[in-house]
Amino acid sequence: MQYPDARILIFSRVPRAGEVKTRLIPALGAQGASDFHAACLRHTVACAAGARLAPLELWLTPDTEEQGLRSLAADFDCGLQRQPAGDLGERMAHAARQGLAVADSVLLIGTDAPLLDGAYLGRALAQLRQGADVVMGPAEDGGYILLGLRSCCPDLFSGMPWGEAGVAALTRRRCAQSGLALAELPMLWDVDRPQDLLRLAAQGEARLAPLQAVPRQHLPRL
Repeated sequence: MQYPDARILIFSRVPRAGEVKTRLIPALGAQGASDFHAACLRHTVACAAGARLAPLELWLTPDTEEQGLRSLAADFDCGLQRQPAGDLGERMAHAARQGLAVADSVLLIGTDAPLLDGAYLGRALAQLRQGADVVMGPAEDGGYILLGLRSCCPDLFSGMPWGEAGVAALTRRRCAQSGLALAELPMLWDVDRPQDLLRLAAQGEARLAPLQAVPRQHLPRL
C-alpha cells in the first residue's frame, strides 16, 4: 500500500428505488436508477481498492444495515461508517475529522464520476504528500468530485451552496482567504442526467462497468 497513513473516504447514499439518481428516473425508472447508483458505488469501491493506495472507508446514509453493502465492504476490506445527521458539509466535515484523527491525510470522494480511477486518486495523494494543504478535483457542473485534506478546514464545509454550480469557485476563494495551498486535478464530469449515460457509453469498454446495470433499451437517444 503506497499511502498507508492516508484514508480514502467514499460517500454514498444507500441505493433505494426513488431515493437516488432521481434525475435519471425518467430514462431508467426508479429501480433502474437505483441499480445504476449501486453499480457506480461498486465500481468506485473496486477502483479505489484495486489501486492499493490507502485504506478505504465507506460512509453511507441513511444507514449501514443493507446486507449487500456490508458484503461489498467486506469484499474489498473497506471500513463501514454511517454518515451523521446534518447537511452534506457537516457530514463531510465529521468524516474528515474522524479520518484525520488516525491518518495524515484524507480524500473525500463520491460515486457520481465513473471516470475517477486509481490514477486520479494517486495524483491527489501525491499532491498532499508533496505539501498541498487541499487538493480538489473539480467537476464540469461547478462542484467537485474529490476533496483532499491534510488538516481539518471548517471553512470549506460550512455555508457552502451544495448542489449548485458555485461550490468549486467558493472553495478556491476560501482556500486563498485562509492561506491554504490548493492543488487542482483535471476536471471530470458526473453522471447525473440521461444524456450523461450516452457520454459514459462513448468512453469505451473499460469505463462501462456502471452501465452493466442499465438495460440497453433504456439508454436515452439524443
